[in-house]
Amino acid sequence: MIITYFGKQYCKLTLGDLTIAINPPAKDSKSMPKPPRFGADIALITTRHPDYNGADTVTLGDKEPFVIDGPGSYEVKGCFITGAKSTVSIAGKEYINTVYGFELDGIKIAVLGALADTATLSPEAKEIAGASDMLFIPVGGGDVFDSAKAYKAATTFSPNVIIPLDADDAMLKKFLKEGGQEKNEIGDKATLKRKDLDGKENFIIPLAPQA
Repeated sequence: MIITYFGKQYCKLTLGDLTIAINPPAKDSKSMPKPPRFGADIALITTRHPDYNGADTVTLGDKEPFVIDGPGSYEVKGCFITGAKSTVSIAGKEYINTVYGFELDGIKIAVLGALADTATLSPEAKEIAGASDMLFIPVGGGDVFDSAKAYKAATTFSPNVIIPLDADDAMLKKFLKEGGQEKNEIGDKATLKRKDLDGKENFIIPLAPQA
């Protein structure tokens, strides 16, 4: 599995011919006015907000994604995806936020979305996060977790690896420091197999946004 990070909470996961887009920003997003474009098979939208719900930006050529933008159980191209409800506040407005769990190449993945407080998670969402081998978590501060709260939340769920999102350079360094992992190299992308996670606990994989 290859993980490519584009900024905000926009990621691309690829495994063979399967491409999953996570939280592609919409064309009217102010956080990323010109997001990278590619064709995806599946688009996971955690929050119906312009910074996260641009499924049209991952439609390219003959690839049009199956869009998942709320709680429920789904099967797409042999990938089983579960979404569980939470709530978030962005710029003072409340939104439904869906926490997703799915397995890819033997790795159980959880995507928390625009979360700032684990108290808003439903029991089902907590179960998804707690079962994860790999946890995608925001650490940017403001409307989402800051570095300290993010690390505390992540370690509560004890995944093998943590993928921090939504952080500038300073916040990312603080997050690495929270975990005592300042020496972890910030990569352009991550290529991982199930065996790469064995023996790891709360290991942070920092990624630099790609243009």
